[in-house]
Amino acid sequence: MLTLSGRVIRITEHRVNRQHVPAPRRQFSLCTNRDLPLPLRESRAYLSRSTEPVPAGFTHYFAFNHRPPSLEDNVPCTLLGEEFSYLADGDVVSLTDDGRIRALFRAASEHNSILLTEQCNNYCLMCSQPPKKVDDRWLLDEAMETVRLIPRNTRSLGITGGEPTLFGKGFLDLLHQIKNWLPRTSLHILSNGRTFSDVAFAEQYAGVQHPDVMVGIPVYSADPARHDYVVQADGAFDETIRGILNLKRLSQKVEIRVVVHKQTYEGLPALAEFIARNLLFVDHVALMGLEMTGFTRANLDALWIDPADYKGELSMAVRVLKSYGLRVSVYNHQLCLVNPDVEPAYVKSISDWKNEYAPECGPCTRRAECGGFFASGIEHGYSKSLQPFI
Repeated sequence: MLTLSGRVIRITEHRVNRQHVPAPRRQFSLCTNRDLPLPLRESRAYLSRSTEPVPAGFTHYFAFNHRPPSLEDNVPCTLLGEEFSYLADGDVVSLTDDGRIRALFRAASEHNSILLTEQCNNYCLMCSQPPKKVDDRWLLDEAMETVRLIPRNTRSLGITGGEPTLFGKGFLDLLHQIKNWLPRTSLHILSNGRTFSDVAFAEQYAGVQHPDVMVGIPVYSADPARHDYVVQADGAFDETIRGILNLKRLSQKVEIRVVVHKQTYEGLPALAEFIARNLLFVDHVALMGLEMTGFTRANLDALWIDPADYKGELSMAVRVLKSYGLRVSVYNHQLCLVNPDVEPAYVKSISDWKNEYAPECGPCTRRAECGGFFASGIEHGYSKSLQPFI
């Protein structure tokens, strides 16, 4: 598991006194190319990995443990610990005035997402990013700048929260920014879908005309009361379904996402039938394993069920969805804990920065095909039914 945020060792402005000098919150696109043309260096920060002389002209310098001796005394340099050794060319980081660093984008990863807000109008039992009632518009401002620093050849990017659409016009402005700066980057937005129940907002969203964007919207049950219980919001089911209908009426791509746990697994086949009969026009259905973090830890008794115990329901749901011609994927599960008939829909999906394997997985001959676990799942417990392929 990678460390995506933490404290730097020191931010130095003058090597002679080694004093910590606060810098304003800034974002940097990291560069390791010593031969980068001089005019381009002013918009980049150089990442040094050795004691050899560093090239001049960059706006900022990052180094590990020790300031490069060749660096002039008045040039700003941030010293990083080895936990950030994964940082590389093209990555984007944020540096705060109190010496905290966050990795906002990693060029080598296929799992980059921008956190737009921690506010949400749902309060899901298993929320991995517990909502906060705070003014965090600074995250939107940060996202607007981050997009300008992300490499143009980036294949895909996610937008997540909280509920990103709560920023209204600000959210739409960000989509315009992404379309303009990253026109060839596919975009995946995680939303509870409720804001799209407002026809005017759905039309404004469609009006962005992004060439490749999909909204991932959770539906947890065919029973409105069960869905509303899981998301802890009365009337959420109706708003969510209206949001999906509005988006598809406007020819927008929609993915339905279902997190499988103790409150949803029994109704999984019925939900598959509901989707097939009422939402057949959606573009994708994702059936997802539980992440053991956030509110899940507090509600573990109400949520945790061994995936081995709902293999039958999962198979039935996949079978129903496929029989109606729907694209279906199974995410966040272990390969040995799904039935063979589910394997064609199985996806190795857990983000690389929080992916780990259990000790039992060591001898497994299919480990390279398996998504493994969330790191939080290893820490807080996992299925006792693991059966490595030998």
